[in-house]
Amino acid sequence: MKNKFLFFLLLVPSLYGETKLIVLGSGTPNPDPYRAGSAYAVVVNETAYLVDFGPGVVRRAASLSPPWGGKVEAMTVKNLEHAFLTHIHSDHSAGLADLLLTPWIMGRERKLNLYGPSGLKKMASSILKAFEEDINYRIYGTQPSNNIGYKFNFNVLTEGLVYEDENISVEAFKVPHGSFDDAYGFRFTSSDKVIVFSGDTGPSKILEKFSSGADILVHEVYSHAGFLNKTKDWQTYHQGHHTSTFEVAEIASRAKPELLLLSHILFWGSTTEEILNEVSSKYDGQIKIAEDLMIIE
Repeated sequence: MKNKFLFFLLLVPSLYGETKLIVLGSGTPNPDPYRAGSAYAVVVNETAYLVDFGPGVVRRAASLSPPWGGKVEAMTVKNLEHAFLTHIHSDHSAGLADLLLTPWIMGRERKLNLYGPSGLKKMASSILKAFEEDINYRIYGTQPSNNIGYKFNFNVLTEGLVYEDENISVEAFKVPHGSFDDAYGFRFTSSDKVIVFSGDTGPSKILEKFSSGADILVHEVYSHAGFLNKTKDWQTYHQGHHTSTFEVAEIASRAKPELLLLSHILFWGSTTEEILNEVSSKYDGQIKIAEDLMIIE
């Protein structure tokens, strides 16, 4: 019986695979050289599932891969095959051209699987059209490259289960982000972790529900102190699009994640310590500030 059980484990890798969360980009639209555009990777059994692909995503992934001195095989660029997009704002999606083309140039032989709002299909198709001359040169020139790996499969997001394989299941839920109708958060469930991504959002009861009891809640945030110094028009904008430190604290207090990871932070002159102090003044759980290339196991 013992040998049969061991054989079963070998056939079902998700039962023993350890899930990692990798922060590839923790930034905002502000061009902070130390924080790339919003991008994360959930890694299970050396398969990477990207969440958002802001500017710098491929280079950040490469820096953690064995060919460039890193230790995470799943970050080897040609292995990047799955990507989920919360919404089409540029700081979350401007790395798409790099994600379509560079892994292919480095040897990816399968299409990139894209999951996102309806506008993502047009964005990806337009990129391939814009780079048509380059693509044809690489296929038909003296290199040559394969004629598959730059292409994509597109899956439009709806609320509910949007992806499932032997490693992971992914649920999508809508979040309030100004007048964006197609803004989503994600709940990733593996055999050993539940990881929830807020995307860009104002306070959300739906997000709170999906975050309940999660191992990790990755949530965007803005400085309350900095907000008070904004003009009225900018205050109105941010209240409708994002979540303050105090609001995040209230959400986490009810959802009770094992770890609250603050990312996509609008500091507005505040330090990381001041952001932590604002949140911890109303929330006594574990909190971390996301940093690019952070790995959480």
